[in-house]
Amino acid sequence: MVRGKIQMKKIENDTSRQVTFSKRRNGMLKKAYELSVLCDAEVAVIIFSQKGRLYEFSSSDNQVWVLELALVLDS
Repeated sequence: MVRGKIQMKKIENDTSRQVTFSKRRNGMLKKAYELSVLCDAEVAVIIFSQKGRLYEFSSSDNQVWVLELALVLDS
């Protein structure tokens, strides 16, 4: 069964937008983890919420460069 395309526009309802953000964020972080495991690749994901909260994933133990990049992007 094929899903239809979602029209790309801003979700006006704040609660719905936050729920959608949380679900999509979790999905993206899961995909990043799967990519790093299946392909033995180094993957880093940095996500900022609408309120400026930082969410990050790094497949390597060296997360310092990820956080440094996040600080640069946030400024």
